[in-house]
Amino acid sequence: MTTFSNAFRSEVIRMARKELKPELQGMRKSLTAHRSDIAALKREVKSLTSQLKTAQRQVKVPVKVAVDEEAPARKGGRKWVFKPEALAAKRAELGISSKDMAKLLQAGLASVNRWETGKAHPRAAQLGRIHEVLSLGKRKVLALLAEAQ
Repeated sequence: MTTFSNAFRSEVIRMARKELKPELQGMRKSLTAHRSDIAALKREVKSLTSQLKTAQRQVKVPVKVAVDEEAPARKGGRKWVFKPEALAAKRAELGISSKDMAKLLQAGLASVNRWETGKAHPRAAQLGRIHEVLSLGKRKVLALLAEAQ
């Protein structure tokens, strides 16, 4: 009986390969086409970057880095760096709740809590607001909260 089962298994495998062969050939052709397209795109990117570099050399204008625009600069030219402890300390210093801090920052309560605990880092838009709020005094903050209500 094992001879029959071996012959049957080999016949099923042969028929399955025969059925799948045309599909696999189509996939192989599309795979090679995709690979050649990717190679062409890589060559194009390389040529465009070299053209950009030559154009920048001709213009002699330094390229601005996007990192510089993330946070406002401090006096002395140093960048302001967000620290979760500073946000929590300022909220405690002002004596306001997380909900009020969220109103001031125009953000969600959960976001403020995650920023304070360091579980998340604020985006560039919120970094600017956070920097402004951290520089405010208690009277100004209370006035802003009174206006918001």
